[in-house]
Amino acid sequence: MRHFHRLSNARRLTALGVFVGFAAAGPTLHGQTAPAATGKTLPVFENGQAQIVDGFKEPTSWIRQVLFVETEFDSDGDGRKDRMHVDVTRPRQTETEGLRVPVVYASSPYFAGTSGPRNFLWNVNQELGVEPPPRTSQPKPEFRPTRPNVSSSEVTTWVPRGFAVVHSEAPGTGLSQGCPTVGGAPEELAPKAVIDWLNGRAKGYTTIDGSDEVQATWTTGKVGMTGTSYEGTLPLAAAVTGVQGLEAVIPIAPNTSYYHYYRSNGLVRHPGGWLGEDIDFLYDYVYSGNPAFADYCNRTVRDGMFARSRSRSSGDYNQFWADRDLLAKVKNVKAAVLLAHGFNDWNVMPEHSTRIYEALKKQGTPAQIYLHQGGHGGAPPMEMRNRWFSRYLYGIENGVENDPRAMIVREGGGRGGLPIAYANYPNPAAASVPLNLVGGGNGVGTFAMRASPKAAPEKLVDDVQFSPTALARAEHSNHRLLYATPVLKDSLHLSGTATLTIRVASSKPAANLSAYLVMLPFDSARVGSEGRAGVVTRGWADIQNYQALTKSGTFNSFAPGEPLKPGEFYTLTFDLQPDDQIIPGGKRLGLMIFSSDRDFTLWPNAGTALTVDVNATSISLPVVGGANALRKATGMP
Repeated sequence: MRHFHRLSNARRLTALGVFVGFAAAGPTLHGQTAPAATGKTLPVFENGQAQIVDGFKEPTSWIRQVLFVETEFDSDGDGRKDRMHVDVTRPRQTETEGLRVPVVYASSPYFAGTSGPRNFLWNVNQELGVEPPPRTSQPKPEFRPTRPNVSSSEVTTWVPRGFAVVHSEAPGTGLSQGCPTVGGAPEELAPKAVIDWLNGRAKGYTTIDGSDEVQATWTTGKVGMTGTSYEGTLPLAAAVTGVQGLEAVIPIAPNTSYYHYYRSNGLVRHPGGWLGEDIDFLYDYVYSGNPAFADYCNRTVRDGMFARSRSRSSGDYNQFWADRDLLAKVKNVKAAVLLAHGFNDWNVMPEHSTRIYEALKKQGTPAQIYLHQGGHGGAPPMEMRNRWFSRYLYGIENGVENDPRAMIVREGGGRGGLPIAYANYPNPAAASVPLNLVGGGNGVGTFAMRASPKAAPEKLVDDVQFSPTALARAEHSNHRLLYATPVLKDSLHLSGTATLTIRVASSKPAANLSAYLVMLPFDSARVGSEGRAGVVTRGWADIQNYQALTKSGTFNSFAPGEPLKPGEFYTLTFDLQPDDQIIPGGKRLGLMIFSSDRDFTLWPNAGTALTVDVNATSISLPVVGGANALRKATGMP
């Protein structure tokens, strides 16, 4: 491994050399060639990165346009194809000197504002397996029919470097027509339409309902997309259409599956910090579009499709959720992908990026991943983003495609620390090491790397009033089971996904099941905003879905869960969230098993008893160096 730095094979390009590299990347839009370099203001690249150019950096000289791009869908039922609200900011030289430039494009459902109030979240005080009372929908965000532009994000970063910046509002938000579908097909097809317009394949209009067309004659047609969270989802949503012209995307903390966002292995599970949020709340949260269509959109989308399909009683997977999962569509991606995510992101959890990265690796799509120890958000360093867009949008041969596949910020670095380069993620030196449980989990039991003497089953009693922090700190508790390694004599590097196999019985037909990897003594102090220091990773599952959780640890089954027979044991295997963390010497690494998680799950009445067969329960850890490294760090035989 090595620290990230400017690569030595990157070369300084003169203005003339820039345009040689630019022209070599392929013909510009409509087959026209780049203008001659002499006397022109042109992009400049140093160390493979686009530099700020004096002629591009003055905002008063930029050309700004607002337009409406026609899509191929009608989501608001008015019989006309929806149009998306779009703005463009580009260097004046695209008008005065015939300069053609690529585009950095950002799309969002948030540009026009959101509704905000959390008192409209679902009430999580409900029994499992029961359909809850209806949620009260929150008021729509204010509709603002007159706005000078869509957004100013990314403009000051990229226009001075010789790019145009384009924004669009997602369907049903701001001045874009249509209904919000929260992961539905229009969210894929809307940015596709904008990219088609940039390449002369779709129509743009000066007004939302007029016939005067506007064309993008100023661009090369090469587009890169970026954004964070929901805004990071939309670049991938566009990429899975395979649209021509989308050359690169940089999704930051993207939500790649609404099932994985609102459910977990058959369980109703909420995003961190938004207890009680579900897909219908997010619909209300972003629906800032024209109120004239609210009745139709609410009736057909929120109160129709969503209400029929989301199921807060079971948490089961179905076609509704499958349609909102980008993983199944990733085979269509042609764009180069630089993913970014935080290992302590408990809102959009790290699996959202790692699952896409694994699929891209397998199919050979150019892909890299930037991972940090912080929470939600956290873009790759500007140098990485610049080299990425310079390579794939301007054709600069800076060697970015040969960079190490994984860049990881280590502990203490938060989101902005200097990343370290690794050959890949998970670390190629990591191997899965199973640990068996030894009794005593109501106190602090132990692990064994070899078969241990048979132990009696151990029991915990669900009570959501006890937080995970309180349970991890307790020397003894009847509300959780906790097993730990000896005190580490040396640091232990985990890289990848821990998988729990558990044999468990419930006293009731339904029960939450939660599992945490923790460091002991448990430290719940926050390090800035970078998550809870004592939590290594987390996972949740519904025992009722045991048939879908028997082998790989992943969950994508349409098979519904089955009510449990009280007292009968069931075996299930599920993954915890992926991680890359170095556990320091002097700590103990522990597995905590409990039922309801007051920070993430529903809150049933206390009293459900879970009995765990410790002899048939194990945790597999992704240890760099494998079993030998674990033995060295723990002293376990």
